[in-house]
Amino acid sequence: MTDSTPRPTEIKLHRQSRFLDLAFDDGSHFALPCEYLRVYSPSAETRGHTPAQAKLETGKETVNIVAMEPVGSYAVKLVFDDGHDSGLYDWKYLYNLGKYQDPLWQAYLEKLAEIGYQRQEPELVPRK
Repeated sequence: MTDSTPRPTEIKLHRQSRFLDLAFDDGSHFALPCEYLRVYSPSAETRGHTPAQAKLETGKETVNIVAMEPVGSYAVKLVFDDGHDSGLYDWKYLYNLGKYQDPLWQAYLEKLAEIGYQRQEPELVPRK
């Protein structure tokens, strides 16, 4: 991580609507769904040690974050209600998840389509 990596100024979990709001010191603001954060977990369990080992996560439409634990001054550990609690979301990784959310999400949806998985849209809950 370089000194030019934006740092979060606010991290707020909206459990009911299953979103994590992030504001960064460069003025960027991202609202990241818990499902998106879970399927793009930086853990070796999900990402693998090589791209060929990456695991395509399915059935995470209603996953939620149950805890957030700061890790030093460089990352946060997210604990999900499906038991997943490995992988550290450093500031650069979170920033890039926000910055590239649209193409990353589209790539995920395309991978699901390739395996014939029918994603079930969760009921929309107003964000609070």
